[in-house]
Amino acid sequence: MKLLDGAGRVALVTGAAGGIGRALVKGLREAGARVTALDLSEPALTAVYGRDEHVSTIAGSAASEGDVKSAVAATLDTFGRIDFAINLAGMVGAGRLAETSLADWQRLIDINLTSAFLLCRECHRALKASKGAVVLISSTNGLNGGSFLSGAAYAVAKAGIINLTRYLAKEWAGDGIRVNCLAPGPVATPMLDRLKADEHAALKRAIPIGRYATAEECAAQILFFCSTHAGSTTGTVANISGGLVLD
Repeated sequence: MKLLDGAGRVALVTGAAGGIGRALVKGLREAGARVTALDLSEPALTAVYGRDEHVSTIAGSAASEGDVKSAVAATLDTFGRIDFAINLAGMVGAGRLAETSLADWQRLIDINLTSAFLLCRECHRALKASKGAVVLISSTNGLNGGSFLSGAAYAVAKAGIINLTRYLAKEWAGDGIRVNCLAPGPVATPMLDRLKADEHAALKRAIPIGRYATAEECAAQILFFCSTHAGSTTGTVANISGGLVLD
C-alpha cells in the first residue's frame, strides 16, 4: 500500500531546510508531489533542493506576513494549486519565565504559532479549491507544559498550535479541508545539538523506548495525514514521543 499518491499534487512546506523538513520534502517528491520549500536559510535551500526542478525554493520567514503571502502567490504562479500546507517552522527557547525578555517571548510566539496562523489563512482559498490538507507541528511541550530546557514561550506556542488545529478542523470541515497536527517528543535532528551529553542521557532514559524519534518517522506521519488513507482524520494530534508523554 502506497502511503501517499502525490501525482499532480502540490505542497507548500515552511521550515523546509530543517531536519524534519528535509525528510518530508524527500517523501513528498518520492510520492510524485511538487513542492514549494520556504525557509530562512537560502544557502541551505539551495544546497538541498537546488537540483530538483520540481522543488521551488523561497528564502523568507514563515512569521512574516509579507513573506508568507509571497510564498503562496509564487506557489500558485509556479504550480497552479496548493493541496498540502505544512508548517514546520519553529525555534526553541530556553530558561525560566523570570529570565525571559519580552522580545524573546514575542519572537518565539511568532515563529512557532503566528507562522501557522499566517500559512493557514493565506492558503485557505487554494486549499478549499483543492479539498486539501493542513498539517501543523506542535510538540510534547504543548501537551505536558514543557520545561526550562525549551522555555515557557515555546511550550505556550506549541499548546496554541494544538488548539489552532482543533479550531480549524471544525471551521474548515465544511470546506473539505482536513487539519491535523504532529506533536513530537525529542527528534534526532540538529535542533537537539544544544543539549549537553548528560542532558541527552537523562532525556533518553526518560523515554520508554529508549531513543529519540527520527525525522523520517515524523515525515511518514505527515504523509499519512495528507493521504486519502486519512480521509476521515481531522483535528488529530499525533503524539510521536516513544512513550515520553501518554495522552
